[in-house]
Amino acid sequence: MTTAVETANSVNEEIVRVYVWEVPVRLTHWLIALSILVLAATGIYIGHPFVIASGPAGQRFVMGTVKVVHSYAAIVFTLSVLARVAWMFLGNKYASWDKYVPLARQRRAGVWPTLRFYLFTLRKPPGFVGHNPVAGMAYAAVFFLYFVQIVTGLGMYAASAHVDSWLRSFEFLVPLLGGLQAMRWTHHVAMWLLLGFVVHHVYSSVLMSTVEANATIESIFSGYKFVPREDVIHSGYRFKPREKKTDG
Repeated sequence: MTTAVETANSVNEEIVRVYVWEVPVRLTHWLIALSILVLAATGIYIGHPFVIASGPAGQRFVMGTVKVVHSYAAIVFTLSVLARVAWMFLGNKYASWDKYVPLARQRRAGVWPTLRFYLFTLRKPPGFVGHNPVAGMAYAAVFFLYFVQIVTGLGMYAASAHVDSWLRSFEFLVPLLGGLQAMRWTHHVAMWLLLGFVVHHVYSSVLMSTVEANATIESIFSGYKFVPREDVIHSGYRFKPREKKTDG
């Protein structure tokens, strides 16, 4: 069994190989990413049909096909999000829920240095092996948007579901969330916010991978990062007094 930290075969003995992202984290990451792209493409078409086929609808059921694809992608998305949330309590310390809410003192102390790095006033980030506290809070907001999409999607689907479908049980969400029109608007806005996050996420991942040279991009495939040993021992304390307690 592979240990959490292994010395890399490198000339620099201070660089260590760390198993950060476990299989469930990597799998749900890609399922969520791919399902968001499919949901966005099909959702845009459902809201603004830009392909209209001539002839009887029964023979060229374009909208119906798109809605079916949207529904199956929504199932993949929902199950992946729920699995990832469960892994916040079942996975290793890098996947833990407390990486999304900076409750620990050392993570709160890392917020400002991390912001300075993102604002280009600090050359190197504080040195968190997993999610830094700013990224963690951003991901918490993203998970909130995930659940907004899931809840509004269920409500809209329930309103048009077959009378015998169990999904009808979610119809109570419609009045709670301001009616179908308000739910559609919220669903639409949240979709664009998530697409904006996707762009930022790719940019920040490339930035961190380039600046730290720690295989950030590669880690979402392999699970491993190559980081300075001090970042494992003194996580987030690259520019602060050292403490023995670690928090990835």
